[in-house]
Amino acid sequence: MKVIIAGAGSVGSSIARELLAHRHDVLLIDPKPEVIGRSGLRGAKWLVGDACEISTLKEARVDDADVVVAATGDDKVNLVVSLLAKTEFGVGRTVGRVNNPKNDWMFDGSWGVDVAVNTPRLMTALVEEAVEIGDVVRLLTLQTGVASLVEFTVPANSDLIGRTVGQVEWPTDAALVAILRDQSPITPSIDDVIDHRDELFFVTTIAAEDALRGLLSPGNGEEAEELPAEESEDDLFDG
Repeated sequence: MKVIIAGAGSVGSSIARELLAHRHDVLLIDPKPEVIGRSGLRGAKWLVGDACEISTLKEARVDDADVVVAATGDDKVNLVVSLLAKTEFGVGRTVGRVNNPKNDWMFDGSWGVDVAVNTPRLMTALVEEAVEIGDVVRLLTLQTGVASLVEFTVPANSDLIGRTVGQVEWPTDAALVAILRDQSPITPSIDDVIDHRDELFFVTTIAAEDALRGLLSPGNGEEAEELPAEESEDDLFDG
């Protein structure tokens, strides 16, 4: 697989290192030539230039890439790179790094982003996933911002305990895709019985998250997560 990464900072370099370890073809674009020497990346290809410039992307042969990752520390750059990769070069998959959580709502299909990775939100989610039992935790936003991967750890007082997967009326647009039990992943079947401390993973639309939360956390007094209102263009990239 050919992957082009815009931004060779700590995030971009870490992604490149993992991809190279899995024998993928990786090209990094960065405006600072000094990052090449200090990156320590063996086997990576490099292009010094501005990834927001179409001429740079043409030189990188973005049209041949399977995936473009916009991993710079600037949300404006990541949005522009994703948009150009998708609309000008027809890249099949784009991944955009979100630096400021206030800009998260921008990273969707209208800007050419297939998968948005909000590093602060993801780190928060991983912390919550480790300690929160009985609440739905969003781990990742998927597919142009209309779907997400969420996790729920079954608490001891859950109404789900002892019921099979097939006996639960899951919300429309929420699919149970995996159960993690005793550190072993299970592909759910309708006959699997839900138990205390099972970790349930769902792919759900953003709109269906509240319904899923209501089903999984009945009577716990937790209010549904309030989604942030879309910001005006005056607030775009603020902060």
